[in-house]
Amino acid sequence: MGTMTIDGRKVEFTDEKNVLTVIRNAGINIPTLCYHSEVSTFGACRLCTVEDDRGKTFASCSEQPRDGMVIYTNSGRIKKYRKLIVELLLAAHCRDCTTCVKSGECILQELAHRLGVRDIRFENTREQHEIDDSSPSIIRDPNKCILCGNCVRACEELQGIGALGFAFRGTEAMVMPAFNKKIAETQCVNCGQCRVYCPTGAISIRTHMDEVWDALADKDTRVVAQIAPAVRVAVGDHYGLTKQERYGQDRQRTPQNGLDEVYDTTFSADLTIMEETKEFLNRVEKGENLPLLTSCCPAWVKFITDQYKEYVPNISTCRSPQGMMSAVIKEYFRDPEHAAGKKTVMVSIMPCTAKKAEAIRPNSFTDGEQDTDIVITTTELLRMIDNFGLDFATLDPEACDMPFGFGSGGGVIFGVTGGVTEAVLRRLSRITARKPCMRLQSAVFVVKRESRNLPYRTREWISMYVLPAALQMQEPLWNV
Repeated sequence: MGTMTIDGRKVEFTDEKNVLTVIRNAGINIPTLCYHSEVSTFGACRLCTVEDDRGKTFASCSEQPRDGMVIYTNSGRIKKYRKLIVELLLAAHCRDCTTCVKSGECILQELAHRLGVRDIRFENTREQHEIDDSSPSIIRDPNKCILCGNCVRACEELQGIGALGFAFRGTEAMVMPAFNKKIAETQCVNCGQCRVYCPTGAISIRTHMDEVWDALADKDTRVVAQIAPAVRVAVGDHYGLTKQERYGQDRQRTPQNGLDEVYDTTFSADLTIMEETKEFLNRVEKGENLPLLTSCCPAWVKFITDQYKEYVPNISTCRSPQGMMSAVIKEYFRDPEHAAGKKTVMVSIMPCTAKKAEAIRPNSFTDGEQDTDIVITTTELLRMIDNFGLDFATLDPEACDMPFGFGSGGGVIFGVTGGVTEAVLRRLSRITARKPCMRLQSAVFVVKRESRNLPYRTREWISMYVLPAALQMQEPLWNV
């Protein structure tokens, strides 16, 4: 524990890893572009620069706090430095801010306004580069990159992929895939974490909102939507709803928005639970292809397929909840009795950009017809709600439509870390209840034995979440 003086005020600190954290804990919001607590410190943008009592300036994100330090966060000198940094970034940045997909949410734009940057004194001599739109999930625009390195570190440190990196030096420096490949030609898993950490529009979601609007405008088209539980919670949180309101707000729909049916993906998550449980027990009986790896996450499936091909047989043969729901809906409305002479367009509202890639995989087609026609993310849904002019928080909650609008608690927890495993274990505990989980204990032993050769991250996940839960599951926590 120590004490430092920040802008004339005594501030205590304990185990904070850098001066920036201490300053922010003191209620001072220092601007940054490249700092995120979840990834390693890079110190590229220098916007968090502060000054000490000796006149020394340093980046607060990369400086360890010391007892007795005297820090000035907003001296006249520091203000000039920050304003100049933003001005230089804008000088090498494209100026289509009004039409940029990130407009209104761009951190660089926000900082320029906050720091009072009105004029840019420097000429933009940066070469224009081609936009990479090869990915089904994201679009990469090098002309909007500020070289903060957030995407590089998120991809490498959080996801373990390393699809992006730095190339060249000096004014020619760029962030790109190796050998300047298209992002679709790399081992990118379409998870979209690079987009989450990008402070500008350099990496953005490949949006499909226009396709949804077109479908809604067609009177001969039935627009059916499925919505994931995580989306419901995120949307409610965005509009300031309480926990109870977020949980119970299965959907907000008015007759004017054009959706014909809205179903809960929890329904098909339960189908996945039943199928994966059956598949798991069959594999245990045969002693083959264990441990069973879930197929619910398309990013995870692509990761295994690209980097650990020897474990492809371990992946479940089940479709994801998105795939199951879309196939069921398309089959349901294929019946003339339900079709009513309309074409059915299936819209999937999911929290992950990887679901866009999943929708066009070969196994997401039935008899040559794409099951999930359009996938939009939570971000796109929020923009559509605002575009429509709906005052979401004041709308009355409505239940999802039947017959596919219900589900169990097991299906709801799919979006939580280890949720799929827990849901399967709940069902296993019911199936094996007659033999005090002897069958389940045996299965756990097999999983533990067969997982020794798996990648470290996978072994760690199994040991932390799967095995303890399974070994302690003598009785079901609650009914599936």
